[in-house]
Amino acid sequence: MPEWLYVSSENGTWVFILLTVILGGSAAWVTGKAIAQTWRPFWQLPGYVLLLTATVRFLHYALWEEPLLPVQNWLVDYLVLLAAALIGYRRMRALQISTQYAWLFTPAGPFGWRRKPTGPD
Repeated sequence: MPEWLYVSSENGTWVFILLTVILGGSAAWVTGKAIAQTWRPFWQLPGYVLLLTATVRFLHYALWEEPLLPVQNWLVDYLVLLAAALIGYRRMRALQISTQYAWLFTPAGPFGWRRKPTGPD
């Protein structure tokens, strides 16, 4: 990974994939899913992801002695985790809408729904 994009140690790419993408991404996906499952509004998601980013950054620092405070690391980690959380949120919301309002909506792919057609016109 380029140094200007992400400051890390010699094993930085593997640590990034393991901690940020796999571990943090799965936690972010579950976080997005939980926020949607409890019918909370979308705008709460970035705050929870920021807390999760702080946790992931601390694990980078504590386990692999990577720098804790570079802004570009925080930004990259935040964007990766936010993307995973958005996917989890949207998937759960699509399932909720198409299941709980089955008389009105039908699934439209894994992340969407559409209104069922009304009677003949």
